[in-house]
Amino acid sequence: MDQKTIRVLVVDDHEMVRLGLTAYLETEPDITVVGEADNGAAAVSFCQSDTPDVILMDLIMEPVNGVEATKLILAEHPQIKIIVLTSFIDESLIAPAIEAGAISYLLKTAKAEEIVHAIRCAVNNQAVIDPNVAAKMLQSMRKESKPHEALTQRELEVLKLIGNGKTNQEIADTLFIGIKTVKTHVSNILSKLGCEDRTQAAIYANRNGLV
Repeated sequence: MDQKTIRVLVVDDHEMVRLGLTAYLETEPDITVVGEADNGAAAVSFCQSDTPDVILMDLIMEPVNGVEATKLILAEHPQIKIIVLTSFIDESLIAPAIEAGAISYLLKTAKAEEIVHAIRCAVNNQAVIDPNVAAKMLQSMRKESKPHEALTQRELEVLKLIGNGKTNQEIADTLFIGIKTVKTHVSNILSKLGCEDRTQAAIYANRNGLV
């Protein structure tokens, strides 16, 4: 049985980029470029009359950018696989593009064979993320971690006791440490959590299920 031809739409506001991608993709026996679009609006319009298997989508375009185009296209044609192909690695673009439904995120510095590989992976529901983009995504996830994850084990123990309404003396007695040490831990906890006083720290501990 002959292998199914992958139908690709190339979306980019730079003509030379479109021409270059199209010329290379057309050399692949299992890929055919069914169209080109110079902005997101044109891509949406194209998909109203034809449905490619995969779209190579630039992000920064006028009047409709790649993220908005991705949302609009997938709302009507969820079976289409959209691969972001952009020069930008900004966190403000990566997350919205993935959330919009893009299956893969590549940079224009990618080798031609890497783009072809991503296209073939896309039709098999396999994601391909540029390593630099993946690093940015992980960095962003770490930024979103909860403040108490920065506490030491002892500080976390003290915070839990604060959440249980214990006084500094009671904490010292429970943990068999000096009162000055407790005060130091409390000061560090308030600083790391961004709390102004023990009451806020106690509320934080309860809201985050630490007690």
